[in-house]
Amino acid sequence: MAELPAEDLRDLHRCALDLAGRAIAQVAAVDLDRPTPCAEWNLGDLLRHMVGENHGFAAAADPPAQQSVRDGGDLGDDPFGAFHDSAAAVMKAFAAPDFYDRQVEIGGFGVFPGRVAISMHLVDCLVHGWDVATSIDTFYRPDPELVASALAMASRWPDTPKSRGPGAAFDTRVPVPDDAPDFHRLLGLLGRDPSWAAPC
Repeated sequence: MAELPAEDLRDLHRCALDLAGRAIAQVAAVDLDRPTPCAEWNLGDLLRHMVGENHGFAAAADPPAQQSVRDGGDLGDDPFGAFHDSAAAVMKAFAAPDFYDRQVEIGGFGVFPGRVAISMHLVDCLVHGWDVATSIDTFYRPDPELVASALAMASRWPDTPKSRGPGAAFDTRVPVPDDAPDFHRLLGLLGRDPSWAAPC
């Protein structure tokens, strides 16, 4: 995959945040204990992770970023409001004129160019948006261009215990048919069974 221009990558990232936000807007307080495709997390845990990741990536743009920022997602009494505010923070950070080529430390993973950090966060948000939507059984259909870009990005990631496995946001790969839709291939690549459904 050719490297995307900064504004194209930022636009795709914004689309992933918007899509996840539309799913989160449908979450009610009674849903927070629902199971998710992230085996060890209920929906409240997942949303706290997403809010923490947003704030963590935003903080990484202005070092030194503290790991506690990423681990401390707070939903308060308004999960969508918490996500919305955290999404605005990370978009503002990524919009910095020099961010694309800046060296950014992402806690627990290493130091990356800003463009790679944006790609990492895009994939994280896109797939976790599906986790949310699937948990509450609501519609979720990413744009094909967004999916194709995310699949190309995630295909470069190592399938290692450091970044996957029990307690991690993404688990070891799940096989899917070679002719599966791109989004199913992305889900399988990041440890999701595309046919997962919340128990009745």
